[in-house]
Amino acid sequence: MSTAAAPSQGPADAGTGVALVLVGVLSVQFGAVLATQLFPLVGPGGAVWVRLVLAAVLMAVVFPPSRLRVRGSDRERWSREAWVAVVAFGAGLALMNWSFYESLDRIPLGVAVALEFLGPLTLSLVLSRRRTDVAWAVGAAAGIAALTLDLEALDALAGGLDPVGVLLALVAGALWAAYILLSRRVGRLVPGTRGLSAALVVGALLLTPVGLAAGDRLLDWRVLALGAGVAVLSTALAYGVELEALRRIPARLFGILMSTEPMVAALVGLALLGQLLQPVQWAGVAAVCIVGVGATATSRRR
Repeated sequence: MSTAAAPSQGPADAGTGVALVLVGVLSVQFGAVLATQLFPLVGPGGAVWVRLVLAAVLMAVVFPPSRLRVRGSDRERWSREAWVAVVAFGAGLALMNWSFYESLDRIPLGVAVALEFLGPLTLSLVLSRRRTDVAWAVGAAAGIAALTLDLEALDALAGGLDPVGVLLALVAGALWAAYILLSRRVGRLVPGTRGLSAALVVGALLLTPVGLAAGDRLLDWRVLALGAGVAVLSTALAYGVELEALRRIPARLFGILMSTEPMVAALVGLALLGQLLQPVQWAGVAAVCIVGVGATATSRRR
């Protein structure tokens, strides 16, 4: 991510940018908490489908499909390359959220987010290829070990981890890394946020069989209300405040602040869902956060 997009701003503007990032981080975690309330009603698959459908509707209102154009020409329709990129982006978005929600149904929020966060963190380290990144990679491995090793012993304690949930969170992390690469490609081919708008439609269509499996429960007013809340918190609000934050602060500072997300998720899970983590799990979450902050702080400016 280029830091050139962030203009020189005063301390007040920078403070506002930091506050916006924190609002975005909290918004995503509160959205995840709301999503867990949907699981007993429509299951994780139904929850992610409702979220994608409502988010797609919201984005379509803001960015009507009739306005979609290829960058550089207001008259030319999307090229085949743009459509292929958007379809891949939508599929990755849908599968990433589905696997994450399935993991969230099995393991605590803080652990799920920490494991998922390893995907983009690993991508960042691989793309950087600096010697100092070896140390951060070792730290990330230590975080994984603290979170996932000796699952049998942890199962004997309160809050033991489900191995399937761990695997699904790691899959979500790998898909998150793919999402970042696909997002960059779509951003080069499609102007503004219209690529995201179309990708949400693609993702919703892809998961339609999974969502419809919930049957008439999808029409329950509680499902629609919770789904709307998740769509706003996890997609519209989070994306909006993060975009605005990047206009006010450098991308490196943005990355450092975003690296605290696993710890914020653990605290939100404890406060709102009563999810108690064992000391070794807290250590694992902290290790992932430290590695994220350190890797971002020591990265070269591009």
